[in-house]
Amino acid sequence: AAAAAGLWSEVNRCGQNGDFARALKSVNKILQINKDDVTALHCKVVCLIQNGNFKEALGVISTHTKVLTNDVIAFEKAYCEYRLNRIENALKTIQSASQQTDKLKELYGQVLYRLERYDDCLAAYRDLIRNSQDEYEEERKTNLSAVVAAQSTWEKVMPEDLGLREATYELCYNSACALIGQGKLNEAMKKLQKAEELCRQSLAEDSDVTEEDIEAELAIIHGQMAYIMQLQGRTEDALQLYNQIIKLKPTDVGLLAVIANNIITINKDQNVFDSKKKVKLTNAEGVEHKLSKKQLQAIEFNKALLAMYTNQADQCRKLSASLQSQSPEHLLPVLIQAAQLCREKQHAKAVALLQDFADQHPANAAEIKLTMAQLKIAQGSVTKACMILRSIEELQHKPGMVSALVTMYSHEEDIDSAIEVFTQAIQWYQQFQASQTRGARPKSPVHLSLIREAANFKLKHGRKKEAISDLEELWKQNPKDVHTLAQLISAYSLVDPEKAKVLSKHLPSSETLSLKVDVDALENSHGATYVRKKAGKLTGDNQQKEQGQTDVKKKKKKKKGKLPKNYDPKVTPDPERWLPMRERSYYRGRKKGKKKDQVGKGTQGSTTAGSSELDASRTASSPPTSPRPGSAAAVSATSNVIPPRHQKPAGAPATKKKQQQKKKKGAKGGW
Repeated sequence: AAAAAGLWSEVNRCGQNGDFARALKSVNKILQINKDDVTALHCKVVCLIQNGNFKEALGVISTHTKVLTNDVIAFEKAYCEYRLNRIENALKTIQSASQQTDKLKELYGQVLYRLERYDDCLAAYRDLIRNSQDEYEEERKTNLSAVVAAQSTWEKVMPEDLGLREATYELCYNSACALIGQGKLNEAMKKLQKAEELCRQSLAEDSDVTEEDIEAELAIIHGQMAYIMQLQGRTEDALQLYNQIIKLKPTDVGLLAVIANNIITINKDQNVFDSKKKVKLTNAEGVEHKLSKKQLQAIEFNKALLAMYTNQADQCRKLSASLQSQSPEHLLPVLIQAAQLCREKQHAKAVALLQDFADQHPANAAEIKLTMAQLKIAQGSVTKACMILRSIEELQHKPGMVSALVTMYSHEEDIDSAIEVFTQAIQWYQQFQASQTRGARPKSPVHLSLIREAANFKLKHGRKKEAISDLEELWKQNPKDVHTLAQLISAYSLVDPEKAKVLSKHLPSSETLSLKVDVDALENSHGATYVRKKAGKLTGDNQQKEQGQTDVKKKKKKKKGKLPKNYDPKVTPDPERWLPMRERSYYRGRKKGKKKDQVGKGTQGSTTAGSSELDASRTASSPPTSPRPGSAAAVSATSNVIPPRHQKPAGAPATKKKQQQKKKKGAKGGW
């Protein structure tokens, strides 16, 4: 008994000092004395949990179920299961406990959050905050704000104002996440900047915290900032910030996986080698326990797309098939499979695959059929694409769909089908309006717009009688619409001129059409002032003509031409001074030394004509062009100009002479 008492004292002392390894040794000695000591077994489980040995702790609980009943050890058992990511088991353990202590309620909230049961989790934390008064109130509020942020992000639920004072960077961060879920990106960025400031202030107070520690803590805030930049289209800024975070090598594998995935989405089908490196970060151990189901699903989708971009067809099919088995109703897996088939030029199989999915999942048929229509257009089957689009009943009346179908039918010159599309859409709006209201009611703007577009289309393609019917309907809805009335009169003038005359009486008079314009203000404007001055000059000239005055044109003063410095008024100027020197009659050519008459033109080694034929002074007009390389005869003055690729560039003879001199210099040492 004395030995046991001493051991218990040791256990108590070690527990207070946080030395649970030594405490465990003392507990084991106590259990050697009494192996079924409930308190000792309970202490052993606690020591193992504090040392991180969760599996061993569960083993102790499972081997002593008779002694350690669920009422005694419920919290410890549930906590071990929670830490071992056996979340469902932890939930069952908590729910089976006879008494729900505050500790179990706290753990219950964490378990519900991990199971993504956000509504139940929100209720649990509200109950805890309402009924608890201790030093952990700030942590509970932080968890509560995290639940609201998760609802906004993953379930698109409008977050309610919890009235929490954002005094910590965790609360600011969670508030920013909630704003991102609502699409309020600018507000979210401001919240993140505030969170960063609060985080720096909080950590700067601790002298043991280094700058590297602060940057590591800020990594998750910076990651969310980069995500906002990416959503705003600032991909270069986002990419730079993502890479800075990766260089810090944070220990949070979930954060690294999300950043790597976002970089892959920026790269798309470019820089695939970088994407293949980044995808390894998404495969790190424990990632599946750090991220939500939607995040993990997005990562798997991107892996399949990356396999497609890197031409790993089998891997792409395998991943997309696995995703489809997990979420049979999801669109992306089947779209990825269809895209892979299209890359393999198997368009028919892709369309068949999409058709099967549309038949099995009518709720998602609209998006699938839009993809099918796109494939048909890519194949050149525009008419079949139109048939697929017209089979989407919920989109038939939409202005965008009507416009697309009319454009496609017009391209195929199928005017009747295009008019039929207009007619069906107009009828849909008529039926919808009749079902919504009783009695007469003005047509909706979209309805009237469709009627007008239909009328314009019919007029353009010569369907005047059909267009008249639409225009009359429009005019009936708004008799004061002068534009519609003018169109109607124009259409009737081609079909029934008498009717056009009758309708023209409804046109407003010119007096009613006069615009209320401030003439003085208009004339005093800058542009009008310039025009008025110009007009005034013309008016004055005309008045002079009317008065019979002679219309004398003002003579412009001629400037005296500048004479050359060596000008001599006694000497008669050269009449050929305007001609180029080579075209003047007295031009004798350039002096080329004593051997002038012996030098000919042409390639080296070719025979040349006599000097008299090459003398430019004896030609009648313009000088001849250079002869074609290798030619033996001189070119006459009337020859055509040789194409530029055969002409000798300016200074060619001199260059050739220099080359010959260089050869001579080189010959001294080489021969």
